[in-house]
Amino acid sequence: MPLDAVCLSGVLRELRESILGLRVEKVQQPARDQVILTLRGNKRLLLCAGASQARIHLTASPRENPASPPMFCMLLRKHLTGGRLTAIDQPGLERAAILSFDVVDELGEPGRRRLAVECMGRYSNLILLDGQDRIIDCLRRVDMEMSERRQVLPGLFYRVPPAQEKADPLAVDGAAFDRLLARANPEGEASGFLLDVFFGLSPLVCREIAHRGGGDGPVGDRTGPLREAFFAWQAEVGGGNFQPYMLSRDGKPSDFSYLPILQYGVGVEGRLWDGFSSMLDAFYETRERIERVRQRGQDLQRAASTARDRVRRKLALQEKEYAQTQDRDRLRICGELITANLYRMERGQSALRAQNYYDPEGGELDVPLDPLLTPQQNAAKYFKQYNKAKTAELRLTEQMAIARRERDWLESVLDELSRAEAEQDFADIRRELREAGYLKGAAPGKKEPRRGPSRPRAFRSSGGFRILVGRSNTQNDQLVREAFKTDYWFHTQRIHGSHVILCAEGREPDEQSMTEAAALAAYFSQGREGGQVAVDYTQVRNVKKPGGARPGMVVYDPYQTAYVTPSEALVRKLEEK
Repeated sequence: MPLDAVCLSGVLRELRESILGLRVEKVQQPARDQVILTLRGNKRLLLCAGASQARIHLTASPRENPASPPMFCMLLRKHLTGGRLTAIDQPGLERAAILSFDVVDELGEPGRRRLAVECMGRYSNLILLDGQDRIIDCLRRVDMEMSERRQVLPGLFYRVPPAQEKADPLAVDGAAFDRLLARANPEGEASGFLLDVFFGLSPLVCREIAHRGGGDGPVGDRTGPLREAFFAWQAEVGGGNFQPYMLSRDGKPSDFSYLPILQYGVGVEGRLWDGFSSMLDAFYETRERIERVRQRGQDLQRAASTARDRVRRKLALQEKEYAQTQDRDRLRICGELITANLYRMERGQSALRAQNYYDPEGGELDVPLDPLLTPQQNAAKYFKQYNKAKTAELRLTEQMAIARRERDWLESVLDELSRAEAEQDFADIRRELREAGYLKGAAPGKKEPRRGPSRPRAFRSSGGFRILVGRSNTQNDQLVREAFKTDYWFHTQRIHGSHVILCAEGREPDEQSMTEAAALAAYFSQGREGGQVAVDYTQVRNVKKPGGARPGMVVYDPYQTAYVTPSEALVRKLEEK
């Protein structure tokens, strides 16, 4: 659900308690619609104006910044760096927050800046204001053609978004509610009545109030229970008695709210979270990762999928041809029967019926003939087809093994893309596909941006052992190559995933650390959503890379197998900060 006004008030309440009075040390813009203010104490405040995920909260999720900062980011750095956050306000029950900063300008004069964060769906925006609330600039400029009601342009005075022509759900009393209820269509749904009459209520909350008030049916049938449920909600929210709840369906985050959601029954699990900021950070992290993969890895996904499908079709044809070669003994028998019966054959025959002396029961066999060929030529033709099929079996066996390895490698690349997070991850995969010949190199004269070396994901086990998880096939090779022979290597059994190295550091790892490393291997694999995932593990000394194999392809023996359950909570717990 989009961030509603009550959830926003909960976030702002937390922010006032934790970051008021802190100075801005850094300003970054990792994405077009995202700004991160790093405050003293390494507290990172995320401001997002995305149409489907507008929000404000503290974040612990790492985000990679572009090589050169956008103009809006440079503007915010100029005006906000070094400024002290003095106030965080919410105008009424609106989905907007206004951050106030005490700053010192380039002449050393004290001043004031405000940053408006409007979380209003496709109208979301970030607007920088001067001391007189005049707009310095904004993330999205809105002119007269785009909106006649409200323009957002540099030089104009800032006005809060115009209020909806609806009632304030926190200010309405019993008599006013009854009047609104009397004007409602008695056949209309209760949730629709609440949504149409009051601002600040999301569809989810309207359905929940209706559910608690007798169910989401015709208003006329449940006026009493609906009234009671509404004022119970008003008392809770008006008194600040609300907490963050994450909703999960089939183990995956599906929604969030500020009160327990009962309307879905047992199909959806509701979990009380420890804070609005941490809840929103966890909820949107998965969505953003999927969106990053979709946007940044679109061409890579298309290239790898096309190549994988082509290899699959090629392999299917090879398997079909291979199956045909398994019938080659019939060709040899036909040639030998012709040779054995030359004395009774004449040119121009279209078939030979002869006793099959290879048949234990001594049955007869009809051998098709080419009437334009002599009997000897027909026999030679069958022997030639037999030898050709025999040779084809050997060649096809080799080609199918190569095709299967290529298919497996391409599927591992697609699996990498599904977990890619940073620009460097995509750069590594792009390089891997180029080296394999599936992507063209950079255009002549065009230089690729220089990037730092790719680093694996790093974790620390409960026993203090460092655990490294590869982000790409190239990095998987690097991890195995640079690991000590006594370190431990983990990988999911028969499914694609990252290589995991538990750095033994000359010690014998404890059982808990081994289990945690196996769980990380299961989480960073195609088995992430599974229950009990089989993970093979062995010392690095037993892991070998076959000559000429694609990146990430290894063989290992001996090994042991552990069965573990992937856990996102464990990943967060062990991740090195």
